[in-house]
Amino acid sequence: MINRLAAQSLPADMPAFLRTPAAIDEIDYLGPEPDRWRSRAEPELNAAQAPEHFLDLEEADAIGPFPHKRLDWEAMVFAAGKRPEVIGLQPWEADEVWERLKAAMRQYRYLSASGQDTRPVEAAVIFYAGWLGHYVADGSQPLHVTVNYNGWVGPNPHGYTTSHQIHHQFEGPFVADNIHPADVQGKMAPLNPIQGDMFDAYVAYLRHSATYVEQVYQFEKAGGFIGAGTPESRTFTAECLARGADMLRDMIYAAWIDSAQPVPGASRGE
Repeated sequence: MINRLAAQSLPADMPAFLRTPAAIDEIDYLGPEPDRWRSRAEPELNAAQAPEHFLDLEEADAIGPFPHKRLDWEAMVFAAGKRPEVIGLQPWEADEVWERLKAAMRQYRYLSASGQDTRPVEAAVIFYAGWLGHYVADGSQPLHVTVNYNGWVGPNPHGYTTSHQIHHQFEGPFVADNIHPADVQGKMAPLNPIQGDMFDAYVAYLRHSATYVEQVYQFEKAGGFIGAGTPESRTFTAECLARGADMLRDMIYAAWIDSAQPVPGASRGE
């Protein structure tokens, strides 16, 4: 849903091929693609990319400020006696896929300006946009950015659930049965071009999602994700999805705008 709504709301000054029904359908289809890589039939792939879906901010913040490069972060985690696959790699993966998208859009500009066939790179742009959407959607779900991702851990004075069902209950059956595209579309914000560093902007997006973690548990405790839930829990969930669609649309647009900039330090003709 997030992928489709983001693709449908791309502004008119983006390339037309990205806004065709076929492109929107493909971006929609690709939303779950990284979850299709999480099969036990591909154990090495699953192990390598599973941590890219989440970040336990409580554990991550205890290690120190986040460097922009994945390997620098992994070195920090190992030095702290921790494991990256336990704490998560979400913002690094999202930023890297976004940079792939930007690089493909830069190639599209070059091929288009030189009168060459752009169809192969159009397919790449669509793939990267759809792939990116998975992580942005994960980031809109508050339980993807906390140690309390599937049951409350540690001190629990409010008696929140400790069962390992809340994550799927919230983002799975409850959304599927109750939240529709029109509910989300009406809560989307206008295009908000992302200024400055994308990694920093994305981490800020994750931190904003984290402010809603306890609210998810409050809704669950009150039965807000059972059956039709409540008007408040449905509104809350639609707002989470809308933030994801907004962020994905804005990131795709930012990749297009940034792809027009010269490559830093590149020589003429490079």
